[in-house]
Amino acid sequence: MITKYFRKKFAAGLALGLALGSAGCDRMITPRSAQIIKDAENKTADGNYLRAITLYESALDDSPRTADVHYRLALLYDDKMHDPLHALHHFKRYLTLAPSGPHANEVKSFMKKDELELGTTLSGDSVVSRAEAARLKNENLALRKELEDLRAHRSSDKAITETKTTDKKSGATPRTYVVRESDTLASISRKFYKSSGRWKKIRDANKSVIDDPAKLKPGMTLTIP
Repeated sequence: MITKYFRKKFAAGLALGLALGSAGCDRMITPRSAQIIKDAENKTADGNYLRAITLYESALDDSPRTADVHYRLALLYDDKMHDPLHALHHFKRYLTLAPSGPHANEVKSFMKKDELELGTTLSGDSVVSRAEAARLKNENLALRKELEDLRAHRSSDKAITETKTTDKKSGATPRTYVVRESDTLASISRKFYKSSGRWKKIRDANKSVIDDPAKLKPGMTLTIP
């Protein structure tokens, strides 16, 4: 009887110790993750994107607090690695963990752009079938319209008449670009600036010809600031 009693006490003490140890480890995750994220930011600034990705991924634990890490990873894959497939994965994880997060609307906009790009550029590739590419294109045209409608409530500035006259300060003639089939402002921004994030600059420079940023027409001539 005495042996059984001590065995029960030992088991209870062990369970309590494990519980306390687990709680202690959980408290240590946050500062460790913060240091990893800081190191990843430094690697990104240095242009070592692969190492930055590895560091960010090591900080993921599928808890809501890592939603921002997924967001950073998605931007790295999107703007630096030009990999819309992996960017989409992390954008979706961000929305799953933080559906009302501060970047939610921006993430949805990036997702429709990446899905459309993936569907149109890989339509003949083994990664995406032609039927799937067509479905993605149709779905994302509708999504793009929805997202642009959300922005429609913002007050619009007066249309600015764009001319091809020589810039008085720099003496340089603005660049122009003729819109092609399936082009988006984000994809055009990437062609000229190596980043999709400057599409608004192109939109603002072409308010006289762009009625709806979601409906670029092939053959339109845009000024690239």
